[in-house]
Formats: sequence, structure tokens, C-alpha cells
Amino acid sequence: QVQLVESGGGLVQAGGSLRLSCTASGIRFSTYHTGWYRQAPGKQRELVATITSGGITNNADSVKGRFTISRDNAKNTVYLQMNSLKPEDTAVYYCNLLNTPIGGARRDYWGQGTQVTISS
Repeated sequence: QVQLVESGGGLVQAGGSLRLSCTASGIRFSTYHTGWYRQAPGKQRELVATITSGGITNNADSVKGRFTISRDNAKNTVYLQMNSLKPEDTAVYYCNLLNTPIGGARRDYWGQGTQVTISS
């Protein structure tokens, strides 16, 4: 059974930092592309940052220079270091694991979400 457990959310003031973690179990983590998404009230879920199984990263323009995604395959964990936080970063943050093997079935898993609230 696949489980993704997120942690690290909370309430911080603008300009502060948080680090989110997402630890997976029940899968071969190193073979999955991983990412963080967020959803603010009344808005669609949006991509924040991704890191491929090979370690290539991609960030949304809105977080470039402030957020850093990383992974530790030995710990089955993906991280999101968030610095210089702004009130508009307030959202529920979700981790995602994706595997699309050639000739195989797509496997797509989501964490339960962790609330991040930035006060002005």
C-alpha cells in the first residue's frame, strides 16, 4: 500500500521560511518523478516545483529564487524549502509522485496536503 506523509506546514510571518517534507512508503521512490503543488481557496491547484527521478528541477515563475525542491532517495523523501514567503503563498500544499513507464501503466500518487499560511 502506497502512503505519502507530508509535514512541515504552519503559520509564519511574511519573509519567513518553512520546509515541507513528504515521505513515501510502499513504492520504489527513486523511480518516481516528484513534485509539489498548491491550492489556495477558490483557486485551481497549481504546480509549484518538480524534480525528476534524475534530479532535474523545475520551478513555477512565482516561486523562482525563493523555493527549492530537493529529494533524498535514501529516505524516500522530497522536500520543499520555502524562503521569503509572501501572503500569496498561502495555500494547501500537496506532494505528488508520478511514474510513467514506457509500455506500462501511469502511477500517480498524492499526499494528504499540508496547510501553509503566511501572515502579512
